[in-house]
Amino acid sequence: MPAISKKDKKMISYEDAPDIKEKVDGIISAAGLTHIKNEFLICIRSRGSGARRVLARCHALPRIMQKALNTGARYVIEVISEKFDRLSEEQQMKTLIHELMHIPKSFGGGFIHHNIVNSQTVNKIWKEIQ
Repeated sequence: MPAISKKDKKMISYEDAPDIKEKVDGIISAAGLTHIKNEFLICIRSRGSGARRVLARCHALPRIMQKALNTGARYVIEVISEKFDRLSEEQQMKTLIHELMHIPKSFGGGFIHHNIVNSQTVNKIWKEIQ
C-alpha cells in the first residue's frame, strides 16, 4: 500500500455556524440552562473530519490557557457537517442538548462526564422543552 502524502490528506475546514448558535441559544433559554454564558459559547461547523462515529463535540478552553491568555472560560460546540447535517431536526436538537450538558454549572472550562450525560438525561430535557 503506498504511503499517503501530506498533499493527499484533506484539511479540516471550520466555519461559523449561526444556525446552530440560534438553536443552541433556544435550547439554553427553554431548558433554563442559565449557567451557560451565551456570549462565551461559540458554534462551529467543521467539514472534512475523519471522525467515524462523532456527530458533534464540545470543546473548552483549559484553565491553563485561560490564565495564559488572561481570559475566562470559553466553550465551542463543533458540529461535524457530514454527519450532523443529515440528522432529523429532533436528532440535531438532542445532539445539541447532549453537548450543552457537558458544560458544568461552574462554567469554568471543565466537562461533565458521560456517566451523567447520557440518552436518559438528554431525553428528559428534550421532553421538558417540547
